[in-house]
Amino acid sequence: MRMFVAAIPPPEVVEDLEEFLSVRREAESLRWTLPDQWHLTLAFLADVPDRAYDDLVARLERAARKRHPMTATIAGGGAFPHPGRAKVLWAGVEVDDPVELSRLATGCRAAASKAGIEVPGEKFKAHLTLARMRHPIEATRWLRVLDAYRGPAYALDEVALVASHLGEGPRRRPRYEVHETFRLIGKSALPD
Repeated sequence: MRMFVAAIPPPEVVEDLEEFLSVRREAESLRWTLPDQWHLTLAFLADVPDRAYDDLVARLERAARKRHPMTATIAGGGAFPHPGRAKVLWAGVEVDDPVELSRLATGCRAAASKAGIEVPGEKFKAHLTLARMRHPIEATRWLRVLDAYRGPAYALDEVALVASHLGEGPRRRPRYEVHETFRLIGKSALPD
C-alpha cells in the first residue's frame, strides 16, 4: 500500500489559503492540487506491506507521543527544484518550534524504517504542495504572490497515516484516505 505520514491543516486554514489562491489560479494553467488534499508530509512510504502495518502504527503512535504540539502558520512559498525551472510550487509551513517539527519528521521516518519500510532520504522541508507542472516553468512571479500570503495560526497537534490511491480521485488524481491519527502529547504526558 502506498502511504504517507502527514500533518493536515484544519478546514478553516485550508479555506483561507484557497480563498487567497482562487482568483490567482485562473491566471495560469498549472496542475493545481486539490485543497482537500493539502498536507505537510512528514514521511513518504511508497510501499507498506500488510505484514508491517500493525508494527508501523504502534511505532508511529510512540513517535507522536514523544513530540509536543506546535503552533503552525502557512506562509510564503517556494518551488522545487528551484524557481528558474520549477516543477512543483509550494506554500511554506512555519512553526513556533522548528526543531520539534524536524524531530517529529525524523521520528516518523525512523518509525517506518524500524517497521521495515523503505523511506526516502531527502532533507525534510515543511511545505504544502500547491501545483505541479508538466514542464518546468520560471516561477519567480508565483513566489512573489506566495510571499504576500500569511494564513491564520493553528494547532499542529496530531499526525495522520494516509493511504494514497493513485488515479482514483477526481480527474484521475490520487484519492487520500486517512487510516490512523496520532496525537502529539509531549514527553511530560508520558507515564514513567
